[in-house]
Amino acid sequence: MSFAQRLVVGTVLILILAVLILLFGAERSLRRDLEGDIARGLISEARLIREAIPDDSLGWDQAVHRLAVQNNHRITLVDRTGRVRADSDFPPGSLPAIENHATRPEVRAALGEGVGVAKRLSETVGRVLIYVAVPGGPGVIRVAAELAQVDETIGRAQRAVGGAALVALCIGSVLAMVAGRSIARPLTSIAAAARAIAAGSPPRFPRSGIPDINVLVQALRQMHRQLGDRFDELRHEQAESAALVESMVEGVIAADERGRIVTANPAARRLLGYGPTEPLPVVAELFRVKAAREVVDVVLDGQPVQDRQLEMDDRVFLVNARPLPAGGAVLVLHDLTEVRRLEAVRRDFVANVSHELKTPLTSISGYAETLLSDATEPETTHRFLRTILNNARRMQRLVDDLLDLSRIEAGRWQPSRTEVDIAAVARESWAAMAGSADASRVAFAVDAEPDAAVVVADLDALRQVLTNLMDNSLRHTPEGGHITVQSRRTGAATAVSVRDNGGGIAREHLPRIFERFYRADHSRSREEGGTGLGLAIVKHLVEAHGGRVSAESERGRGTTVTCVFPDGQA
Repeated sequence: MSFAQRLVVGTVLILILAVLILLFGAERSLRRDLEGDIARGLISEARLIREAIPDDSLGWDQAVHRLAVQNNHRITLVDRTGRVRADSDFPPGSLPAIENHATRPEVRAALGEGVGVAKRLSETVGRVLIYVAVPGGPGVIRVAAELAQVDETIGRAQRAVGGAALVALCIGSVLAMVAGRSIARPLTSIAAAARAIAAGSPPRFPRSGIPDINVLVQALRQMHRQLGDRFDELRHEQAESAALVESMVEGVIAADERGRIVTANPAARRLLGYGPTEPLPVVAELFRVKAAREVVDVVLDGQPVQDRQLEMDDRVFLVNARPLPAGGAVLVLHDLTEVRRLEAVRRDFVANVSHELKTPLTSISGYAETLLSDATEPETTHRFLRTILNNARRMQRLVDDLLDLSRIEAGRWQPSRTEVDIAAVARESWAAMAGSADASRVAFAVDAEPDAAVVVADLDALRQVLTNLMDNSLRHTPEGGHITVQSRRTGAATAVSVRDNGGGIAREHLPRIFERFYRADHSRSREEGGTGLGLAIVKHLVEAHGGRVSAESERGRGTTVTCVFPDGQA
């Protein structure tokens, strides 16, 4: 039932109750007043009858009937013993046997107090009468009147009041309906505004003109503003948290108490091999490794997991997991694959450097001990000292290459780009090594296309690149071979290649020849003079220009190393 209906029903019930109370009270009051008036009239009439009653008892019956006809009331004469001596309701003559009236209350009151009044059902005539008795005649003169007139008067009054009450009830119902609607309308609007607030839509607040409802509307407005501010804060915090989780390099996975994944950031999807929009299974089926599933079972049972290292699909992960207070869990995956690879590279680097330094240090130490312990010929001494010097220079080249490589990798070196003539730099670099025995037995040529004769690059870097590549080719090209420096345009870049027809490199070694200390042919002696860092330096110098390096080779058919330098401002 709506508020307006409740208000109308309540008003009608109140009006009906008020009418019933009014009718009951009016009937009692009116009856009491009417019966009082009748009693007073009967008392006066009884006193008049007392004066009109003859002293002779023979004339009482006739007088009673004559006065009863005149007054239209029942008149009874009772002596002091209670015996009825005359009664107008019985025919003139001898009276039938009538019950003694000595016990009648009005008779007793009249004999004792002078006036008696009573109302009851008359056993003699069978009607409700009001009796008034006064002393006189044989003892008591009693006058009785029927109350039908009183009932008729009260009935008319009740009908009048009932009609007025019905009209008032109708009017009150209409007014209650109008009032209920006027109150219910703003309440309905307030309810609609509350639902709009709950749905996140802009609410419309009513203007009712009712002070109490206006206070409620103001409170609702204030609540809406406060909720809006708090929701904005929550959305801001949620956006910050989401951005933080989305930008984390660690994989973050959150699951509810049923194991359903509710959050998985891009890093987690990438680490586990799922696409950005690919649906994820429940967390218990997310991992294919038994050790990872055990971690999930433990954390879903409410136990945290700290720094658990797992291997999955050739990758190494560090897993931390925490149960959530309301059920479910959060897992954080930290990819240690690159860290482990760098640790392996560091170990290999230390081992390679130690190995590279061990040979020249052993030579220097051995020859120096020989010179100190034995008296050698001058020619032998000179040869030993030359060997010591060569090994020291080899160590110096290794240290210089390591320092250069470290400086480039650390980003402390930036190329100073200028327009460089490729042919001139290539011939200059070849001339620096032309005095060696290896250079005299190998032919050298420069093949620069007209539109690729100039490259925008750092002059010293380009010289070092070409020197390292030509030195590498020279050590692997047999007598009678040839080395060619080529340049050509490729899109918005210039490709500079160093090509030889030496022994070449096996195909399986090509992806790794730019790593530090990597040797494609382990049978070659380190005494050939290479530090094992030349190609690594070439790769980092070219990439510092924004370019790339590639190698093509076949066993027994030579090698071509190509460096691509993108166009840029000099």
